[in-house]
Amino acid sequence: MANFKKFKLDNGLRVILVPQPSSFATSVAVLVEAGSKYETKDINGLSHFLEHMCFKGTKKRPSALTISSELDGLGAQYNAFTSREFTSYYAKSKNDSTEKLLEIISDLYLNPVFNEAEIEKEKGVIIEEINMYEDVPQRKIQDLFTELLYGDQPAGWDIAGRKEVIQSLKRDDFIKYRSKHYLPQATTIVISGGFKDNGLEEQIKSYFGGLRPDLKGEKLKVIDEQAEPKELVKFKESDQTHLVMGFRAFDAKDERRYALEVLCDILGGSMSSRLFQKIRDELGAAYYVNAGADLSTDHGYVAMSAGINHQKIEEVIKAGLQEFKRFKEEKVSEEELVRAKDHIAGHLYLSLETSDELGYFYGMPEIMGLELKTPEELIKEIRAVSAEDIQKVANEILTEKTLNFAVIGPFKEKSFRDMLRM
Repeated sequence: MANFKKFKLDNGLRVILVPQPSSFATSVAVLVEAGSKYETKDINGLSHFLEHMCFKGTKKRPSALTISSELDGLGAQYNAFTSREFTSYYAKSKNDSTEKLLEIISDLYLNPVFNEAEIEKEKGVIIEEINMYEDVPQRKIQDLFTELLYGDQPAGWDIAGRKEVIQSLKRDDFIKYRSKHYLPQATTIVISGGFKDNGLEEQIKSYFGGLRPDLKGEKLKVIDEQAEPKELVKFKESDQTHLVMGFRAFDAKDERRYALEVLCDILGGSMSSRLFQKIRDELGAAYYVNAGADLSTDHGYVAMSAGINHQKIEEVIKAGLQEFKRFKEEKVSEEELVRAKDHIAGHLYLSLETSDELGYFYGMPEIMGLELKTPEELIKEIRAVSAEDIQKVANEILTEKTLNFAVIGPFKEKSFRDMLRM
């Protein structure tokens, strides 16, 4: 597995180079600490909207068509995404296009023009994106679950924002927000894949070295408190009920994260997992069912998700809670433990075959302030997890008072609160 090289420019911008000589492709990504958790209510959705606008024109490339035509001409795959913690822009193409990819991605990041006419047009695009998520309950239920957990604070708001806020945003809002967050000390460049390192470091310095560090806008500390089980039931005429049920956990720096990762794999990480076997194979109640942990810089949760038969919702809630409870009451078997560790290791190595996944393997921990580990170091941590570690973390976080349940389905004036018992 490839080693990585990390260095920092004088202005604080971080660079990670991850060579993978066997790869036919190279990815260039820029990540910046500018996600929805850095927003206030009157600009909720701006981080994501700004991401869109960087593809709508720069000083050198004045239109979206100019940008897309040039990238398409390289045979590139390219996109961007916004999370609660950061925004990222990336492009991937054949190895001999590396220098051109870097020039284009740096241009998107450094020189957006925020044309007022384009902002007004893109408002319609953003609103249709929000509408799309409303019509995809498998996606929407995840947003409702975080809303249930964190309520009316940035961690609980939709990343895409609210329609009325999107409509109200002006060009000056983009410029002000960008000046507070798109700063060198809050930015990481990652180049990964089969590139040849012929002067890349100097090229990066020439593009980004002139950025001046400034006072970075901070995000509010998340209020992460709960005293009793909570539920959120959203009525929707649908052919399937979608639910998420889980518990508050801890942040991404917590050493218990490795034990939690193995627990999640045993619970719902594969077709041989406990939830898959119980809810899909035994009950025949679901097509998709899974479990995982979402750990951020200052909070986190563990949850199961499923799309199920309306009539079997109570069976599924009961089965899910029982499987969570099993981790507290009994140690996992050696066979399950070994299988889960092998599954995590195999899945990780398969994912890192692509240059973009390889780059984000290093880039995402870096932008979140986590210690960088090679795949081998990460798997070593996973291999060290014991059955006792899993039972211990289960007893610490799988508590009734931190239980949360969100559901979308044809339920009017219906409550499942009486079932939320551990």
